Amino acid sequence: MERTTIDLWVGIFVALGLAALLGLAMKVGNLTTSSIGETYIVTANFENIGGLKPRAPVKSAGVVVGRVGEINFDPKTYEAVVSLSIDKRYNFPKDTFANIYTAGLLGEQYIGLEAGGDETNLKNGDKISQTQDAVVLEKLISQFLYSKATEGDDKASKTASTSTETGGDALDASPLDKIGK
Repeated sequence: MERTTIDLWVGIFVALGLAALLGLAMKVGNLTTSSIGETYIVTANFENIGGLKPRAPVKSAGVVVGRVGEINFDPKTYEAVVSLSIDKRYNFPKDTFANIYTAGLLGEQYIGLEAGGDETNLKNGDKISQTQDAVVLEKLISQFLYSKATEGDDKASKTASTSTETGGDALDASPLDKIGK
């Protein structure tokens, strides 16, 4: 092969690689175009939205049914107010649950809708009243560590009470010593 032919093929492969990286970056950044047509807007209040971002997917049964619109802070209730743009093809009952979930290794957060059993459906401007906040890993770890610390305190207090009941130091006493008393 000629040098120019090899250079041409290398250039094509480099261009394809850059296009693939751009597509991946747009997918990760949630910047791809969506196939959602006409929508209706509903809102939901959350105490903690974690890393939820505008344009995050709204899913039901694993299917994207909408996108997160604006995210605002309500200074009266101290909650995040999230507006959801839901495709008009999908109707959800008024008692629908809105939960924040995490998907994948990259930790993308999305809103999952779980339909209730109400006869009337959500309309434009309605509010979803039943919500579940995002699970924050740091909060779970701190709760686990706190429960382990209090569990250790409980064991120490039980040991101390056993020591005072037997009239000696429970750490120094062996089971044979207790039998002889």
